[in-house]
Amino acid sequence: MDRFDSARKVGMAGALLQVPGPGGERSRELLRHGSLQVKVYSPVGSDLQSPHSRDEGYVVMRGIGIFVSDAGRDSVEPGDFLFAPAGVAHRFEDFSEDFAVWVFFYGPEGGERAA
Repeated sequence: MDRFDSARKVGMAGALLQVPGPGGERSRELLRHGSLQVKVYSPVGSDLQSPHSRDEGYVVMRGIGIFVSDAGRDSVEPGDFLFAPAGVAHRFEDFSEDFAVWVFFYGPEGGERAA
């Protein structure tokens, strides 16, 4: 399912208006093209993610928090980029009430091979 067939702008203000969704969803898909899936994610209270089947990148849109993964614990703030390989447990902790991230899933199931 391609949400867009040509170049398309997805702005931060419009993306942030998508969460919470009509059913209270904290994650909403904004764009899908080929293997690329772009979402906005804004957890509330706690982040209950489980490992994903594809590689994933995050860019912090607003707020602050801690990104926890096998690699350790990192403080995050707007503009920071984070990477979570497919299958690796990760989550956000101690995040501010306004915390939100862009989410980018891409590549094949199981993730891409390291270069």
